[in-house]
Amino acid sequence: MVTIHEGKPGLSRRELLKRGGVGALLVISGSAVISPQHAWGLETSALKPETMATLIQLARDIYPHDQVPDKYYAVAVRGHDEMAAKDKAHKELIENGIADLDKRAGEGGYRGLGWEEQRVALLRDIEGTAFFQAVRGGLVVSLYNQKEVWPIFGYEGESYSKGGYIARGFSDIEWL
Repeated sequence: MVTIHEGKPGLSRRELLKRGGVGALLVISGSAVISPQHAWGLETSALKPETMATLIQLARDIYPHDQVPDKYYAVAVRGHDEMAAKDKAHKELIENGIADLDKRAGEGGYRGLGWEEQRVALLRDIEGTAFFQAVRGGLVVSLYNQKEVWPIFGYEGESYSKGGYIARGFSDIEWL
């Protein structure tokens, strides 16, 4: 679960560290989504940082992998911000989709839902929408094409440059 703390522009270092120390996973400050606990941040250019934080949670709920850190989900959804900067229609699709999701979730919005089952139930309700299909479709490539994620899943990458699968590991079935 991603916990978001609304930050005001000019968040002091002391406040940032204090919030990170009590288990805050993501902090929204100005135009950025920051994870002080894990030392990464994502600056937004077209989408609101709150929208990006919700997209990160949405990505985790669509493709849940407990062993994959949030920073890889942030990288995976960053493309929506880049596309929104170029395409007004895409920006409206994402912003309106998140607004609808927050409205359906009720008080506290989508990120405020404490249980994964509640969020997944909402996603089932919107799975036929253009918004959901755009996010889900983009994640298939943007999440799993990150070379940094491959070792987490035990994938060693392409094999051709290393002699092919037959010469290295084709018969290895340690997982069976």
